[in-house]
Amino acid sequence: MTSYSMASAPWRAALVAAGALALSLTPPAASPALAQDSPDPSTQKTVEAGDLMESRTLENGLDVIVISDPTLPIVTIELTVKNGAYTETAELNGLSHLYEHMFFKGNAVIPNQEAYLERMRELGIVFNGTTSSERVNYFFTLPAANLTPGLQFMYDATTSPNFDEAEFEREKQVVLGEADRAESSPYYWLNRGVEQLLWHTYPARKDPLGSREAIINATVEQMRRMKELYYVPNNSVVMVAGDVEPEAAFEAVEAVFGQWERAEDPFTIEPVPPHPPLADDSYVVVEREVQVPVFQFNWHGPSVGEDPVGTHAADVLSYILSQPTSKFYKALVDSQLTLGASKSYYTQAFTGPISLTAQALPEQFYAAMEAALIEVSRFADPDYFTDEQLEAAKTILAVQEIYGREQTSSFAHTVTFWWAVAGLDYYRSYIADLEAVTREDIANYVRTYILDQPMVVGALASPEQVESLGLSEERLQEVVESVRARLENESSDTSDSAENEGGQ
Repeated sequence: MTSYSMASAPWRAALVAAGALALSLTPPAASPALAQDSPDPSTQKTVEAGDLMESRTLENGLDVIVISDPTLPIVTIELTVKNGAYTETAELNGLSHLYEHMFFKGNAVIPNQEAYLERMRELGIVFNGTTSSERVNYFFTLPAANLTPGLQFMYDATTSPNFDEAEFEREKQVVLGEADRAESSPYYWLNRGVEQLLWHTYPARKDPLGSREAIINATVEQMRRMKELYYVPNNSVVMVAGDVEPEAAFEAVEAVFGQWERAEDPFTIEPVPPHPPLADDSYVVVEREVQVPVFQFNWHGPSVGEDPVGTHAADVLSYILSQPTSKFYKALVDSQLTLGASKSYYTQAFTGPISLTAQALPEQFYAAMEAALIEVSRFADPDYFTDEQLEAAKTILAVQEIYGREQTSSFAHTVTFWWAVAGLDYYRSYIADLEAVTREDIANYVRTYILDQPMVVGALASPEQVESLGLSEERLQEVVESVRARLENESSDTSDSAENEGGQ
């Protein structure tokens, strides 16, 4: 079982991924001969994800999604629950993840983990689960002929866990071991330092891995409370994806899960508080052994329910910047000021984060920071990217989305992520909504969430680099304020010049 899904922290991805990603996803140019035989793209209908799935809601409030794919005689059964870090106070931080581990133990039908694993072998199940900020999911892939017993197996694990005390204590150690592995990475400590400031009031609600203290002190009673509150049909979705006819899948799910009793909306009982905005810039320097120092700029981005257009604009801008032809890439990477630089946004229901991350040699560190700040100031300029770059970014995103459907089990995970975070309607038209993004949409996104908005600036460096660079929170602040003053003076000079020319 994984500590959290890749979706939980993509904005902390590899530092040099931006350029490589663009190169790997950009389609090769067609030769003239091939181009003559190729259909006109403007006449081709893009198949949206929504065209490949069917969905229903049972009387008890359980959503059911089916993706039919007869390519192989297997199916994936996935249960996704709206749970995760965003439902956790500091005292409960990490318990959604701990619950995920306990899901794969004994229940009212299967007495213990040994019997649980034996039943999995009988059914031919390959299994896993993940916990992220705004969803927890569990998935079994098994022979299509075993769909009904697989659904029953999932139902029993969902509705009647034993929470055996001995198994619970053993699983705490497994979760703490995952924390050990995470903490062995210096980048974990940068992320943690930044996130404590970025999510200043409720940092636990963005931390799916959780706190050691909360995990050590967790009780079986807390697990039972979590089950009663969040593991209810009207807060869940069951996905069936693979070699099955949709109607047969709906009937099978209803026959098993239709008896699950509806409960009160958990978010009426325990509302999730919105993250208060940042009041001012803040800075953090993290000392850990790294070969090359790193800096980050971080902002509060759009919440998908409040500004869906902003989320699409965020995605498109990130991919524009990732292209090797972009001004951003040329100024920061081709110039050799950085070894890699990228800007990302992570879609969330409750304030998605925006991050710009770069890695620079010590002798270039401050110059790279200054250059990155200057590029950020230009994101909304009308000439910062070309029409061709805008369209290429949309194409790259669409191609990536379509390629992500190639493996049906992975496609199922993507669909349930969007169900939990944004709702199926958002995902059903994702490609069309990307294609509709305009320059003005991107400019509005930048002006609303980035330009002149408070940010968290983080730096990661070794103790030797910190000393040689004189690196401190105060020094980071000096760099940021110096660049802002310079840009403000340049803007003022430009305005004065324009006024003088107009008066002549």
